[in-house]
Amino acid sequence: MSGFLEELLGEKLVTGGGEEVDVHSLAARGISLLGLYFGCSLSAPCAQLSASLAAFYGRLRGDAAAGPGAGAGPGPGAGAAAEPESRRRLEIVFVSSDQDQRQWQDFVRDMPWLALPYKEKHRKLKLWNKYRISNIPSLIFLDATTGKVVCRNGLLVIRDDPEGLEFPWGPKPFREVIAGPLLRNNGQSLESSSLEGSHVGVYFSAHWCPPCRSLTRVLVESYRKIKEAGQKFEIIFVSADRSEDSFKQYFSEMPWLAVPYTDEARRSRLNRLYGIQGIPTLIVLDPQGEVITRQGRVEVLNDEDCRGFPWHPKPVLELSDSNAVQLNEGPCLVLFVDSEDDGESEAAKQLIQPIAEKIIAKYKAKEEEAPLLFFVAGEDDMTDSLRDYTNLPEAAPLLTILDMSARAKYVMDVEEITPAIVEAFVNDFLAEKLKPEPI
Repeated sequence: MSGFLEELLGEKLVTGGGEEVDVHSLAARGISLLGLYFGCSLSAPCAQLSASLAAFYGRLRGDAAAGPGAGAGPGPGAGAAAEPESRRRLEIVFVSSDQDQRQWQDFVRDMPWLALPYKEKHRKLKLWNKYRISNIPSLIFLDATTGKVVCRNGLLVIRDDPEGLEFPWGPKPFREVIAGPLLRNNGQSLESSSLEGSHVGVYFSAHWCPPCRSLTRVLVESYRKIKEAGQKFEIIFVSADRSEDSFKQYFSEMPWLAVPYTDEARRSRLNRLYGIQGIPTLIVLDPQGEVITRQGRVEVLNDEDCRGFPWHPKPVLELSDSNAVQLNEGPCLVLFVDSEDDGESEAAKQLIQPIAEKIIAKYKAKEEEAPLLFFVAGEDDMTDSLRDYTNLPEAAPLLTILDMSARAKYVMDVEEITPAIVEAFVNDFLAEKLKPEPI
């Protein structure tokens, strides 16, 4: 276990009081679950979470007081064998985005858990990218032995299971989480067993959210086309509306099913299951309940005729207005080509597809997100805007890796780009051999 943790966190962590803690000591203490808390001292929601998380942490670990450093002591004390399974087997590590060391020190001083040292800025950024953190505060739980993500939305764990009775909050099958009655907007009730044999879209949305309402209008047409084509497909609306009246008004526009608004526990469990960090989000599942894509929103907007349904992920995407938001999710390889011709774009996709498939397969085998997304960019307004924003040269073909969160770019400007050049570029990036340029 200590090997994985040291690779992830480095050799040293610090307590709120500034004392160093060896990462390998976590294994000796029998830590089975690791929480990564992403936040910042300047965020009011992070301050609120820290207070509630400290109480949760103290209860779960059985600490007499959740004061500074209470959770960071050495191995289990006397009587540990009689403690519930969860106690002293959880550790939390704060991963900060603070830019001011004094503000960071003031913020971590009262934390009973551990933190990455302030100076570990590069490691912090790698963690933000690795786990696709898009907003704060965020709390994810990992299996401390395998590194597998157990729960992507720990904020809901704190709210829904304040006593830690469901520790360690591992994912449950979709069939189990969705079990119960589902509604149509005419008041008809169906059992979730009616979904068997169907592809399912789990749609997280709310009436107060303008992008949600825009997507819903498109999704209604997509749903109709898929059903008319004879496909077994159903959508489940999981509301984030702020009142039942808003839910009913919004749901009246939808031809599919919904989790009852009053069933807050089931709605929350679905949010936890898929680690929802923002709306609208459309998760597409196969008939066995396994995730096909988390990017249903992008797929629906890019495929008006639904010819690609059920939208199995493509190793290489063609950059467009609707999928450009993915550039903010982590490092992205973007190959710019000097043509509006579809044939040239397709050739560029075929060029980088072998390495994309290899990287995706490697990380899928480890049940991890691939560390790179892969794009081809032709000549259009979107590409021009991206070049301007990142201050890229006008050359083409141009092979780049863009890391928006780090405001960094890596550029290979050569006359001819070959599969071997792409693979070497990617491998050097993953091995941290490339020198970044600022965006």
